[in-house]
Amino acid sequence: MSMVLPGVVGFKLSGKLRNGVTATDLVLTVTQILRKHGVVGKFVEFYGDGMSELSLADRATIANMSPEYGATMGFFPVDHVTLQYLKLTGRSDETVRPHDRVPLREMKSDWNSCLNNKAGFKGFAVPKEAQDKVAKFSFHGQPAELRHGSVVIAAITSCTNTSNPSVMLGAGLVKPWIKTSLAPGSGVVTKYLLQSGLQEYLNKQGFHIVGYGCTTCIGNSGELDESVASAISENDIVASAVLSGNRNFEGRVHALTRANYLASPPLVVAYALAGTVDIDFDKEPIGIGKDGKSVYFKDIWPSTEEIAEAVQSSVLPEMFKSTYEAITKGNPMWNQLSVPSSTMYSWDPNSTYIHEPPYFKNMTMEPPGAHGVKDAYCLLNFGDSITTDHISPAGSIHKDSPAAKFLLDRGVERKDFNSYGSRRGNDEVMARGTFANIRLVNKLLNGEVGPKTVHVPTGEKLYVFDAAMRYKDAGYDTIVLAGAEYGSGSSRDWAAKGPMLLGVKAVIAKSFERIHRSNLVGMGIIPLCFKSGEDADTLGLTGHERYTIDLPSKITDIRPGQDVTVTTDNGKSFTCTVRFDTEVELAYFNSGGILPYVIRNLIKQ
Repeated sequence: MSMVLPGVVGFKLSGKLRNGVTATDLVLTVTQILRKHGVVGKFVEFYGDGMSELSLADRATIANMSPEYGATMGFFPVDHVTLQYLKLTGRSDETVRPHDRVPLREMKSDWNSCLNNKAGFKGFAVPKEAQDKVAKFSFHGQPAELRHGSVVIAAITSCTNTSNPSVMLGAGLVKPWIKTSLAPGSGVVTKYLLQSGLQEYLNKQGFHIVGYGCTTCIGNSGELDESVASAISENDIVASAVLSGNRNFEGRVHALTRANYLASPPLVVAYALAGTVDIDFDKEPIGIGKDGKSVYFKDIWPSTEEIAEAVQSSVLPEMFKSTYEAITKGNPMWNQLSVPSSTMYSWDPNSTYIHEPPYFKNMTMEPPGAHGVKDAYCLLNFGDSITTDHISPAGSIHKDSPAAKFLLDRGVERKDFNSYGSRRGNDEVMARGTFANIRLVNKLLNGEVGPKTVHVPTGEKLYVFDAAMRYKDAGYDTIVLAGAEYGSGSSRDWAAKGPMLLGVKAVIAKSFERIHRSNLVGMGIIPLCFKSGEDADTLGLTGHERYTIDLPSKITDIRPGQDVTVTTDNGKSFTCTVRFDTEVELAYFNSGGILPYVIRNLIKQ
């Protein structure tokens, strides 16, 4: 498959229209400029401070003129004007989802809004009387305290930020209970931090180099000190993490940090010094200097010239050459690994890291064919914005989880649990980790947050894995109900593999994230979308019903995007769109998923 990617032309708008100049004048001028420039077959992106002076109607007019200036499309990024328009035109607060970016000068007010907002995206629903709560505790013999917004993780990490000299050389006393770390994107970074002398000062603040690779961004920050973890849990503190990584989906960075912010490396250090995100850097001091005077953000923030000078003198060509010349040599531990000579992999049944997957067991050359779903129970009933981190967390394994029990039963001590991400080669661990995020909100639990669900036949509250196995052992299929944006976030394969291993046959949602929908199809799970304007709530579905999905038994009778009828055991009936979007996806479904499809084709060759 091939796809032509269009070029993107940026069109900067600055200033504002003079008195007497209309939006039409602007549109025609823009069209004239773009025709002259030549934008046929391209995307035109409008940007610049002049954008804020245009109403949404004016922007729509300019964008809609794209055929006149020859572009494939013209578009404006979402900002406050867009959101105001959505509210003006009657969209609900749930529909008008705010964008995540918070300007630094608005951080304190934004944080306080989050405390007040209802639980959900950017909302913690902390009662007014509890917002000033102070959790006092002892950290290795010294008094310590946490408040809502206290920073407990500060990490300079990620492939996108930590290989950029200009941001790294701008980064360099943090409270001892804040978990700090520095994970450069390359060994070259270490060399120029040492050359500049900055690493010495980063070390003094606790930002020691912990390695090169995925760390806090993917949930590999490690455990918080037990005294800190207890103070957060016992006092229901909304603790914060600030990191220079790529991802901050709920429950991903750490299960105990509900407020997770992405920032530049220097800003990570600034928030670590401040110890809280509940601060106005323009007005409040970060700390007290040795001379007893208040130190403000402006006092420590380096100028662009200072950073440029440090880059010029510290980032040298030889650093790159020497580092990458040795990249294929590995290290002694890697080089000393014994490599079996067999062409077949020798599975170790006692390994808790790598286990023979069950995807091909009892597979025959004859595909199983298309199928519907009959009398399935609802395993989980979700609202909007369930991410792949909710479905299949990559971070730490909670001590009370089914995965922890599995490891303990096999002699693995708690200190050696490691993370789900490190054990992704073991399906028995990962199946138990599916829907194990402790921030999971399942409507079947009536507001209770956590990785459990209701086993509908008995009414028992069980871990999701245990409930799924009880359904499976009794011969019952299950489905998942969800809202909009189901499967957003990282394109994690285990977010589809895990539900399949739990016995989930279909997911019925308002909408799917593109890659996750494709992954569900690849694992033989049927993705279905409610009709526009409908969802589980409007249809009166509670998740306590049993569901039958009427799909033809012959794959040739199913068309991409066709409507299907879903009925429940209490007499409800509604129409959904089946989200097999291509003929190839129908072939995967007919084969029981993409893995058996590929194997069968390889054998035939």
